[in-house]
Amino acid sequence: MAKYVVAGVTGRVGSAVAAELLARGDRPTVIVRDAARAAEWSKRGATAAIGSLDDESFLSRTLDAAAGFFTLLPENVAPQNFHGTRRHMADAIAAAVTTSGVPHVAMLSAIAAALPDGNGPAKDLHYCEHRLRASGATITVLRASYFQDNVVSVLTPARDAGIYPNFLPSADIAFSMIATRDVGRLAAEALRSPSSTSEVVDLFGPTYSVRQVAEHLGAALGRTLEIVNIPPEGQVPALMNAGVPQQIAEAVAEMFAALSAGLVVPSGDRSLSGWTTIDLVIADYIRRQQAAELIAQT
Repeated sequence: MAKYVVAGVTGRVGSAVAAELLARGDRPTVIVRDAARAAEWSKRGATAAIGSLDDESFLSRTLDAAAGFFTLLPENVAPQNFHGTRRHMADAIAAAVTTSGVPHVAMLSAIAAALPDGNGPAKDLHYCEHRLRASGATITVLRASYFQDNVVSVLTPARDAGIYPNFLPSADIAFSMIATRDVGRLAAEALRSPSSTSEVVDLFGPTYSVRQVAEHLGAALGRTLEIVNIPPEGQVPALMNAGVPQQIAEAVAEMFAALSAGLVVPSGDRSLSGWTTIDLVIADYIRRQQAAELIAQT
């Protein structure tokens, strides 16, 4: 059985990749940071490797004899050095890929990563893409469009205050949104059937406008949501008021500025599409929120 190593399994995409591989009969090696998470994945049939993406030696050992490696750059890193921490991870990942000789890497990126700078968190993805291309492995860069799952960030204000924040110039322009479960499925397919040459694959999903997402979310919550437009100068303060650290808030605002300016355009070698709808994603996160609240009350 081929050995696949999956990073980011404590997050939405990495966990979806590992779950998809398990569903297909594979036994992936998942990278986790602590024993508790290792035990959870071991129960599900995975092999757990405890370590960090910034540890080149650990990664090299973990990737030994692997047929494929799914990797990403986490966003839940040290907020006081957001970009620096992620670039250090990118360096460690690329070095470990070279040292281990793993033949194929599938990397989660974003369509905005086609830009080298001025694109928020995606500038680190751009850097990681280029570091991996120099590693000697065949690289499949999966540049995802906007995640449907980002709706989870507005569940609380939507439910409690009846509002839906909008960071784009218009709430009525529809754009592609893909569910992380679809990204996980497509990434697992890329690992199991790798291309013979390196390529960039743009990942799309159904198209929605901010207003449409607000309408779907409002219908699921049983209330009409008011769209609150956040101007560029108010975006960093608004995000920080919501608990987002300053460097990350600044990166997110920069990303929305690039989107608003029309700078983010697909430029992959080919494209794939997911089919999950926003209604399915919203329903899933509402169920999770309700379950967490019930647990907290007991």
